[in-house]
Amino acid sequence: MHIVQFLLPLRDNERRPFPRADFEKVRTELTERFGGVTAFLQSPASGAWKEEEGEGETVRDEMLLFEVMVEPLDRKWWSGYRAELERRFRQERIVVRALGTEML
Repeated sequence: MHIVQFLLPLRDNERRPFPRADFEKVRTELTERFGGVTAFLQSPASGAWKEEEGEGETVRDEMLLFEVMVEPLDRKWWSGYRAELERRFRQERIVVRALGTEML
């Protein structure tokens, strides 16, 4: 079993908020494909990273966490879905991670 997680930004690179419907669409897509999704919509995560190596500007953003439990892990599908999310949310890269997990 795997937990697949990814973060989506609340705002685009010009700081304009994405409509709530964009996040609802992701939630619907994942629920239809996998039978369920956990979306942390009320408590955005706060991220920070350097724009460039070394002296680059620190960028800050608020993001929403989505996670899905899957078995098996379809890497090809997730790679394509990540590319689709990058297009929709106008991002250079959206990190999608898969964590091995054990049900107790």
